[in-house]
Amino acid sequence: MERQKATDFPQELLNLFDRYVHGEITRRAFLDAAKKYAIGGLTALSIWESLRPNYALAEQVPKDDKRLLTGYESVPSPQGNTSIRGYFVRPATAGKKLPGVLVIHENRGLNPYIEDVARRLGTENFIAFAPDGLTSVGGYPGDEEKAAALFKTVDPAKMFEDFVAAAAWLKARPECTGKIGAIGFCFGGGTVNNLAVRLPDLGAGVAFYGRQPSAEDAAKIKAPLLLHYASLDTRITEGWPAYEAALKANRVTYTAYIYDGVNHGFHNDTTPRYDEAAAKLAWQRTVDFLNRYLREKSKQ
Repeated sequence: MERQKATDFPQELLNLFDRYVHGEITRRAFLDAAKKYAIGGLTALSIWESLRPNYALAEQVPKDDKRLLTGYESVPSPQGNTSIRGYFVRPATAGKKLPGVLVIHENRGLNPYIEDVARRLGTENFIAFAPDGLTSVGGYPGDEEKAAALFKTVDPAKMFEDFVAAAAWLKARPECTGKIGAIGFCFGGGTVNNLAVRLPDLGAGVAFYGRQPSAEDAAKIKAPLLLHYASLDTRITEGWPAYEAALKANRVTYTAYIYDGVNHGFHNDTTPRYDEAAAKLAWQRTVDFLNRYLREKSKQ
């Protein structure tokens, strides 16, 4: 199956799709605006379909990979008599405790791409837990349109507290060394930034194109941060200079990269916005960073 590339589409169309993905315009508004790009037998609907995630492209690590133990776990929620469900991944041959990594999804819930990211971390000798912020409304429904609609119905404060609870659950797992980090994408990247504000014992935070906290909140961050941005993603990347100034002012340890010529979502290998070179480089930097800050010093 051949993956289409961002260069197959006008940048204006990709920007338009980004607005749709993030709820700034409706699907109907996208389709109406996309009509002017519908040439050569294309329709606005076929353009929309080609830009949507294709999860058949996402499986870098098979679900039944023998190197891993995978399954779903439920974590008690601090918000009422509820729980948050998530995907739990462990190396099958681990004979000792390992660092943990919380994996925070985009604004669609726990989809196959995020589960695959958790498995990728498992193959790097981490335990990983990817909670589903949509648990309270039935969980990720298997359809991106339905997921987007459900996402809007969840109380953001409850969802964040559920992620905080998931971090505490992972840290306390018997398989975990007690050192945990967090990695997130888009909405999840912003959540990682906010978890770094909230959790003084977070061992490391990796945010892919995530919104930045205020300067006041940035002053509370203790965790080292690795921040990945896309140069064409002006909606998010324009907030980086102010965030960097706040991190510097408060002597927060951070490393940031702006990947030239790539779009928001460049790590997500299910859509044409995926950029293989940038994604692979960012991932290797991520693994190196997590190894550096979450492994015992004697093992580094």
